[in-house]
Amino acid sequence: MRSAVPMTGRSRPRAARCSRGGWGALASIAAVLLCGAALLLPLPARAGGAELSSFEILHNEEGLFVDYAAEFELPRGAEEALNKAVPLFFVAEVEVFRDRWYWRDKRVASALRVWRIVFQPLTFTYRVTFGGLSQTFATRAEAFAAMRRGVNWKVAEVGQIEEDSTHYVEFSFRLDTSLLPRPMQIGIGNAPDWALSVERFQRFD
Repeated sequence: MRSAVPMTGRSRPRAARCSRGGWGALASIAAVLLCGAALLLPLPARAGGAELSSFEILHNEEGLFVDYAAEFELPRGAEEALNKAVPLFFVAEVEVFRDRWYWRDKRVASALRVWRIVFQPLTFTYRVTFGGLSQTFATRAEAFAAMRRGVNWKVAEVGQIEEDSTHYVEFSFRLDTSLLPRPMQIGIGNAPDWALSVERFQRFD
C-alpha cells in the first residue's frame, strides 16, 4: 500500500500565488471593461457650465430691483439650430415670495424678460428682439452680451413688499424650448443638448 506523500512547505504558497494571480487578472479585465463602457457614455452637456457671475437685490423706497450677470455656452443642439437660422428664446424670470408659517409662501410679485435671437445667413449677423425692439449685432458674442446682463431691473413695487415680513427671491435664466417652432419641440423634451439654465434663491431685507 502506497503511503501518503506529505505536503511540502512550498505547495501552499504556490497555490496561494496562483489564486491571487487569477483574481488580479479578473480585476484588470473588469477595469478595462468599465473604462470602455465609460467611453461609450454621452458627454455631459455644456449647459452644466451655466452660472451667475453676479447677483444682487436692492430694496429701497422705490421698490425691489435685481442686477445679474449670467455666463454660459450654448449646448450642442441649440448651437446647431442657431447656425441653421432657427430662432432661440432666452428667458429671465423673477418671483418674489413672502414667508408664511401657516400655509404655503405667498407670491407677491413676478417679472419676466424674453429675448429672441436669430442668425441671419445672408448678412452673417445676429438679430436680437426684446420688448418689441430689434437690434442687429455683428458677432454672436455681442448678441449674447445684450442678454446676459440685467441692471436695475424693477421686479416689484414698494407696496408689494410688506413691512415686518420675511421675503425671498427665486431667479432663473434659461433657454426656453417651449417657445421654439412647434415641429422642433417634438423629441427635444429634456434633451441635454438643449439644456441651459441657472437659478438662484436669495432672501432680502
